[in-house]
Amino acid sequence: LVSTVPYLGCSALVLLQPTVNILPNFPPTTAVLNMSNDLSNRFSVIQPDILDDLRQSFDEIDLDRSDSISTSELGALFRAVGEDLPGYKLREITAELDKNKDGTISFEEFVAVYADMKSSHIAHSFKKAVATKQGIVKKGGMSGVSVEGTTHSYSEEEKTAFADWINSNLADDGDCKPYLEIDVNTDEMFTKIQDGILLCKMINLSCPDTIDERAINKAKLNQYKITENLNLALNSASAIGCNIVNIGSVDLQEGKPHLVLGLLWQIIRIGLFAQIDLQHNPGLVQLLKEGEEMEDLLKLSPEELLLRWVNYHLEKAGCPNRIHNFGVDIKDSEAYTYLLNQIAPPDRGVDLGPLKENDPEQRAELMLQNADKLDCRAFVTPKDVVRGNSKLNTAFVANLFNTWPALDLPEEMPDMEGLEETREEKTFRNWMNSLGVSPYVNHLYSDLVDGLILFQTYDKVKPGAVDWGRVNRKFKALGGNMKKMENCDYAVELGKDMKFSLVGVGGKDIFDGNETLTLGLVWQLMRAYTLALLHNLKGSEGPIKDREIVDWVNATLQEAGKQTSLSSFQDPGISTSHVVLDLIDAIKPGSINYTNVHGGTNPDERSSNAKYAISMARKIGARVYAFPEDLVEVKPKMVLTVFACLMGRGLKKV
Repeated sequence: LVSTVPYLGCSALVLLQPTVNILPNFPPTTAVLNMSNDLSNRFSVIQPDILDDLRQSFDEIDLDRSDSISTSELGALFRAVGEDLPGYKLREITAELDKNKDGTISFEEFVAVYADMKSSHIAHSFKKAVATKQGIVKKGGMSGVSVEGTTHSYSEEEKTAFADWINSNLADDGDCKPYLEIDVNTDEMFTKIQDGILLCKMINLSCPDTIDERAINKAKLNQYKITENLNLALNSASAIGCNIVNIGSVDLQEGKPHLVLGLLWQIIRIGLFAQIDLQHNPGLVQLLKEGEEMEDLLKLSPEELLLRWVNYHLEKAGCPNRIHNFGVDIKDSEAYTYLLNQIAPPDRGVDLGPLKENDPEQRAELMLQNADKLDCRAFVTPKDVVRGNSKLNTAFVANLFNTWPALDLPEEMPDMEGLEETREEKTFRNWMNSLGVSPYVNHLYSDLVDGLILFQTYDKVKPGAVDWGRVNRKFKALGGNMKKMENCDYAVELGKDMKFSLVGVGGKDIFDGNETLTLGLVWQLMRAYTLALLHNLKGSEGPIKDREIVDWVNATLQEAGKQTSLSSFQDPGISTSHVVLDLIDAIKPGSINYTNVHGGTNPDERSSNAKYAISMARKIGARVYAFPEDLVEVKPKMVLTVFACLMGRGLKKV
């Protein structure tokens, strides 16, 4: 169950995700159905990480936001990489890559080019043009999901940016000093993460206290201890919402660049975006547009909030222009220069001087010198700005926001009660994201209203359960809500087919964002997913029952000579975490250092035990999503998942 996502060094604004078998909505003619099946096959074999990178590249080329690429937009792409192709050549490329012959290239057709690059020299030149937009390094290698001899690409700029971020943010951590300073001019970052310590520290930097420091092996490291550290890092990354499909500890020990960078970006992104919400920055209410309510703000992704934030300050600064992305719109450094001048305290010496410089790269350098005066020169170099590397520029802006939001609270604050994400909501959201659903789930309710995330989740729980021909994927302004409602109705129907308890639940409840009923459906999906894994490992004929898990736990504890036992998932004794710690030690003898275990007679001791138990469960290879508080408070649903995951680990016998 320990795995991660391969990485491509293309520009990406969103978290890398795997694809799902989704077909475009074409009329059901024989020719088009054959084409749809062909595209479906291409989607199913493409490397999981590439889809979102391609989505971002596609969106950057799709200048008019029509969800298709026209001849003129292709021309802009090739000119951006130094190729000024004549009109007939652009029409020739469009005609060959246009699978359904509608005169444009859809996203599915765009993906198909990457899925099968053997078709023609035109496809090769098209791929080269997209890749050239960012400086990438090609490195031969293999992975569990690639064909032997596959060439993986990664960005030198991103390697440098991530190494700098690690150097600056972990500089005061005594455990990290032997690993720093990472030389950005070499590949040593890929070797310095190989024992798992830096990865664990980066996870805690992004999401504090995710990993109990007592669980990290720090001294006298051997192969066995290194593998434990990497398992701890990977399973903890999954628990905070990273997609870690198809990678194990061996891949990280080998320092495969595309995998390392992909994982690091997800961890860094989660940390950068963690504060971009109303809970941590109530001043975000200033970004509400006329006629909008708080619920409208909650529906926006962190990237969308950052765009609004930049434009809010550009308006206040008197800048005539607005940005719509962190790629082409920021290349001239004008927006950045106005932004920095607007948010900077008067005593920092930030000014509009860079605008006087005509050379784009030199102007970007002067702008970054202003950013340095705010202690925010991170992630981007002048070349990254001029090239419009949207991933790194998004990180640059997020860091600016976290340091200098410059958002005053309004005189009359709107009601904020109930806006904070609950622990249960966060757990479900992280779980869905770790499965690789796309787009990334930022808000559990609003992001599920079109049903697409739910269908992807169903497909993970029970592959083949979703009839993608029934799924609406495009939603126009007129009639779009009806299409979303149809999807939600089908999502509830699928749940009933899988024997979920959905009495009184309709598609409209999911579409309306009914919190109680949506949580109920998502919980049953998570439970079904967990028990399906157990069923496959155990090889039983029928579904796994709760009682079977309890009986297995007690049998395992008894066989190991432990004194603790489990009566049910509501057992009050769970609050001390003793039964969990004993079970971990029974599954992997000697793994628990009992000098770290307290009696559990007071809240602090119970909390300490629970943190240690969750981290140790992940360290021995159990993909646990629960929070320590779930054990302390004996939350039956999450307790079930903890013991089910440990049972799965125990049945693997590895």
